[in-house]
Amino acid sequence: MARYWYALRSKPRKEEVLWRQLHAQEFEVFFPRLKVQPVNPRSRKLRPYFPGYMFVSVDIEVVGLSTFQWMPHAIGLVSFDGEPASVPENFIYAIRKRVEEIAAAGGELFDGLKQGDPVRISSGPFSGYEALFDTRLPGSERVRVLLKMLSDRRIPIELNAGQIERKRKP
Repeated sequence: MARYWYALRSKPRKEEVLWRQLHAQEFEVFFPRLKVQPVNPRSRKLRPYFPGYMFVSVDIEVVGLSTFQWMPHAIGLVSFDGEPASVPENFIYAIRKRVEEIAAAGGELFDGLKQGDPVRISSGPFSGYEALFDTRLPGSERVRVLLKMLSDRRIPIELNAGQIERKRKP
């Protein structure tokens, strides 16, 4: 029995339905998602890490390629020249680890962002200003940054997390 991981494409915004369907049919599925805090409280709380894709581990000789081509909400396995492309096990492991790191950091925006890191304010009344990241405010998608004033004094400002971006090092 030769089981390999394959990337399965889903129809737009149908990843969750397809994931449930695959689980119901007892396929081994890896569907990496990140927790988000949407503006609309009725919106999805989990966002696919790879929108439109998930990974399934199967023996394609036993299951058959047509299973995924004709499955509702699926477009099929990612293939090249009609042959499904397998995904290496270590790549799946690396994605799992990366998604766990991002979740532990509090989300993509905060991944690797530490107190004192330079950030740029990208929108709002302070758009274009540079500041230092101070902290993520608990229970919300807000952050506190320290804005440098002319007198070398740092003023704490609370902003929506989406209003800042990491300042790239030259």
